[in-house]
Amino acid sequence: MGHAAGDVLGLAAGVAVSPLPIVAMILVLATPRGRLNGSLLAVGWILGLAVLGALMLLVGGSGGGSTDKHPATWVGALKLALGVLLVLFGARQWRRRPTDANQAQLPQWMAAIDRFTPAKVLALGLALSAANAKNAPLTVAAGASISSAGIPVPQQIATLAVFVLIASLGVLAPLGVYLLMGERAKNVLGNWRDWAVLHNVAVMAVLFLVLGLKLVGDGVSILTS
Repeated sequence: MGHAAGDVLGLAAGVAVSPLPIVAMILVLATPRGRLNGSLLAVGWILGLAVLGALMLLVGGSGGGSTDKHPATWVGALKLALGVLLVLFGARQWRRRPTDANQAQLPQWMAAIDRFTPAKVLALGLALSAANAKNAPLTVAAGASISSAGIPVPQQIATLAVFVLIASLGVLAPLGVYLLMGERAKNVLGNWRDWAVLHNVAVMAVLFLVLGLKLVGDGVSILTS
């Protein structure tokens, strides 16, 4: 189990470093129902990662995630494909980065986030984790790694829980600061938001490329061993 957890640690860190979801959490916390909406966004985020990861555990369980404690061929092929996808996304992000970071803009839907109902906030959390171009491939790759580790199902579930916890730290951090500091958190969260907005594209591009190359390497290693 320790080896499996170590194998997904980098992937979980890659999910945790998600500037736009962090900005979304900060904006949600600034709404009149900040405590409720922030909690719902966190629940949606965690559910999205947990369900997507659990689906991969089921696929690995039925499809044979490992043979003689060695990852199955399909696991290597999946990691290779996901890695190539992330590298392509990274190159695209890098080409589209603004020449001046101060010109960075938020997605239009964020301007209406203060009018989101609790149900929409919950759905937003699900989408930001399970339908995100970076987070979804990384979570799928983590689930494939866990299912191919050759460990019992209870340990697979525990390892997935560790992945989800670490992957959620970025989004949970603003919520924790808000709950602990109350009104005093406004300046801190405002500085976090401004930094994330300015550097979102560059951070995402680098993460796409680095994590994509890691998955490509993992996939090639599995397919050639």
